[in-house]
This record gives sequence, C-alpha cells and structure tokens, in this order.
Amino acid sequence: MKKIILPLFILTMVLVLGSCGSSKKIAYFQNADSLRCAVSSGLFDAKIMPKDLLTITVSTTDPKAATPFNLAVSGVLNSTGQLGGSQSSLQTYLVDNEGYINFPVLGMIKVDGMTKRQCEEFIRNKIKPYMSQTENPIVTVKMASFKVSVTGEVNSPGVYAVDQEKMNILEALAHAGDLTIYGKRDNILLIREDANGEKCFHRLNLNDANVVNSPFYYLQQNDIIYVEPNSVKTKNSAIGSSTTLWFSAIGIVTSVASLVVNIVRN
Repeated sequence: MKKIILPLFILTMVLVLGSCGSSKKIAYFQNADSLRCAVSSGLFDAKIMPKDLLTITVSTTDPKAATPFNLAVSGVLNSTGQLGGSQSSLQTYLVDNEGYINFPVLGMIKVDGMTKRQCEEFIRNKIKPYMSQTENPIVTVKMASFKVSVTGEVNSPGVYAVDQEKMNILEALAHAGDLTIYGKRDNILLIREDANGEKCFHRLNLNDANVVNSPFYYLQQNDIIYVEPNSVKTKNSAIGSSTTLWFSAIGIVTSVASLVVNIVRN
C-alpha cells in the first residue's frame, strides 16, 4: 500500500509546487515604480483604414445648406428642411481598398491615413466653396466599425466594439473579463493588419510596466489579441482523459489491494 500511496503523494506535490512557482508571473507591471512615464506621453488618434465604415454628418446654421451633404437611409426631409430620423439612421461610408469614399457632391475623395480630426477638416474645406460666405459648416466624422477581438485564455472571449475610437490592450482584456489563471501574461500575441493588407505579429509582456511605452499598447481597428495558455494548462491538456483513467485504475487497484489485505489478515 505504501508503495502505491507514495508516488501519488509525490505527483500531487509536484503539481502544487509547479503551480506556485508560476505565481510570480501573474502580477501586471511588476517594475512600475522604476518606469519613465514621459516616454509614453502624447495622445493617441486612430487613423482611417480601408474597409472602415464612417458616419459623416454636416451641420450648418441654415439646415438646407447641409442637406446635399447628408445622406440618410430614408431620404425624407421634415418641414424645416432637416433630415428626418435620428443620427443613427445616417448612411455609412465604406472606405474602399484604395482609401476612397464616395461623398455627396464631392464624389470620390481619399481619406485613408487621416485621423478623425484631419478628415473633418479636409471635408469641411472641400464643401465650404459650395456654401455662402456666412456659413461655417461643422463636419463630424465617426468610425462606425472600430472593433477588436480577444481570444485564448480569457474569461469572456469575443469581438468588442469601441465607441470612443481609442482602446489600449488592458481595456480590451478588461472587456474580455481579464486573463484566466492559465493565461501567459508575459507573452500576449497581437495580430494586426495594416492598410496594405499585410499581417504582422507583435508580443507584449504585461508583467513589464514598459508595455505602456510600446507603440502597440494602443490598439487599431480589427486588431486580434490572443492569450496563450501557460505551461500548467498545457501540461493539464497533455495529460487529458487518459490520466483520469490512470488515476481511476490506480484507485480501483488501491481499493482491491486494501480489500485483499483485510481478507488475508482476517
């Protein structure tokens, strides 16, 4: 009996100690006290890319002056000459592979590579000659398709839309319920597709506070975050159901051996 129980005890201790040894990799930003935050100064602005969906609205003091530049799904005007329906019914503009959108009156205009603010100023300058000198149009551009995907060892994997057009990797992981205890925090994989359709891979270490200085700390639209399983999860998966059968068999053998010993003693 002792020959059977001892290996089981040793195996259990190995698994427990192995799990404890990896706990030092769980905490984020372990060297935060020595971080130079000035390196990461500056505000992030997402840039428009091919296949983005944009909502663009033009506002003027005279509603009729803006009407030709605002396309609505219904296309119905109310008694004041304004577009009927809510802003959510405004038509979206798809940025094509060459970075162009087909804008009312102006035709095809190239907008890829611009920030939201740059695009607003660009369109404003384009439409101003079509209006009276007293008009000062306000152009509002919003990315309607800014989303990121989080998968792997997180509690709630999925695709998450971004309303504010700005999200860092920690916010994305927070949306996904953070990493599970089995997720590798020092080797987060970021998959990104650039404006030319080229895919690239980047690794981020959340244990290191310098991640906030990384050019990949802030996400772009359609980024994919993959959290790899750590060695504990990998070993558990490798053990699989066969190990469960082995432990079951050992339990049966132990029970039978115990029964035989009791019979012999009696």
